[in-house]
Amino acid sequence: MAQVTADDAVFLAIDAGTGSVRAIAFDQTGAVVARASREWTHRPTPGHPGGADFDTAGGWSLISSAVRQVVGRLGNRQVASIGVSSMREGFVLYDEHGTEIFACPNTDGRARRQAEQLAERGVAARIYELAGDWVSITAPSRLLWLQQERPDVLAAARHLGMLSDWVVYRLTGEFTTDPSCGSSSALFDLAARGWSGELADAIELPRGVLPEVLECGAVAGAVTAEAAVATGLPVGTPVVVGGADTQLALHGIGARGGVPTIVAGTFWQTTFVSDEPLIDPGRRLRTLCGVAPGTWMIEGINFLSGLSMRWFRDAFCPDATSEGGSAYDAMERWASAAPRGSNGLVAVLSNIMQADAWHHAAPAFVGFDINSAEGFDRGTFVRAIEEAAAYVARGHLSILGEVTAGRALAAGEVILTGGSSAGALWPQIIAEATGLTVQTSMAPEATAYGAVRLAAAAVGAALAPVGASGRAVVPSPEAVAEYDAAFENWRAVYLAQLSATQASGIAPLFTPPGGLPYRGES
Repeated sequence: MAQVTADDAVFLAIDAGTGSVRAIAFDQTGAVVARASREWTHRPTPGHPGGADFDTAGGWSLISSAVRQVVGRLGNRQVASIGVSSMREGFVLYDEHGTEIFACPNTDGRARRQAEQLAERGVAARIYELAGDWVSITAPSRLLWLQQERPDVLAAARHLGMLSDWVVYRLTGEFTTDPSCGSSSALFDLAARGWSGELADAIELPRGVLPEVLECGAVAGAVTAEAAVATGLPVGTPVVVGGADTQLALHGIGARGGVPTIVAGTFWQTTFVSDEPLIDPGRRLRTLCGVAPGTWMIEGINFLSGLSMRWFRDAFCPDATSEGGSAYDAMERWASAAPRGSNGLVAVLSNIMQADAWHHAAPAFVGFDINSAEGFDRGTFVRAIEEAAAYVARGHLSILGEVTAGRALAAGEVILTGGSSAGALWPQIIAEATGLTVQTSMAPEATAYGAVRLAAAAVGAALAPVGASGRAVVPSPEAVAEYDAAFENWRAVYLAQLSATQASGIAPLFTPPGGLPYRGES
């Protein structure tokens, strides 16, 4: 194993998220030295409603550009090692020459009919039992779609990898995966932390396309001459297996069993780390492998809670930065003037997770008074968006308490990390809406830091996890009582909007393919 020798060496994280890619260099104290990001979108699949393709050529160009920008800011400092992270579920297929022939992001929903076929055949239930997730946005249904719609592509496939694996491949030319991101394919045997031959056979996937599984933190390879030209990184720089964004965020803050963590980014994940693969008997939450050997994570997902704020920023707050600071800082200042419950305004966005029948309503704001511009200004709408996310997290925490026999809630605390933890108002709303003390993390880039912790360890350096910021938000009993009533109102409005969405045919926020039919109020 290579060893860090230079005092000014840095470690680089490449984090390919749902809405953007980030390249961030950290020094040996864990401080950020340089960063760059590029936002991206995923193009719709022509002729296949709900489908989304991942642009590997364009994506690699954006990644390379961000990395070059960071390298250019380092001066004489050298990158000692690289850790890679990505969104989950998305994957890439390659032909015999290593050329990408198919790629999709996590939001791809083209395989609706195929997911339904897997459910009808009972395969979906077996996948959930072994792999911990439903077939809505995971690889089995998408691979079955390829069998039926693009058999030429599947016939030509010689390698499969998740999106973090694809970044590693672009840097090193090596095909690998890791348990944390690989398990998001729903082709893993969770207990074994490796590929399931049974599940591969169930969808007639040749086992030979599945890459070697390396534990997170293993060195996958080194930067090639071709990748060096694209990125500005030195040839031979070690590239370390990182993994899935949420699990790496948990690694970044040193999360362990006993206290749940909300990882609040584009999507929000309300998580609990365990030393066994806990499978929700109600098929609501999902379970994946953790970063450390012998660890797993069970989670509930807030669908696009962070992106909802970005949408509102872009659509309605073009002037937010005129006050100085970030647009989100200004939006939270406006929202802090609105009362708890947002004057009765309800944001209908993500639903509480039900993995096998996760139906969302059409997005809406319900209950505003057009005769009261003062009571329903932009700040009120921002607060309603933040409250909606907190209500969904509350629902997931309740389920985690049930599945873990109370262990997840015993401490009376929840950790909040990710981009949304940097705000002042959102942690307060979460504390009051859940009744739990919120400990915020000092690492808004927790995923990148988790990847860098692995990269540093692989070359003999040690970066400590980022602990709590010291800012503990303790809810008052009065605030909790107010939000108990507001939560019940949100739930009633959501269910009514969901029924109306189902009856009207209006497009919902998202309909994962292969879910069981809508069963009415639940």
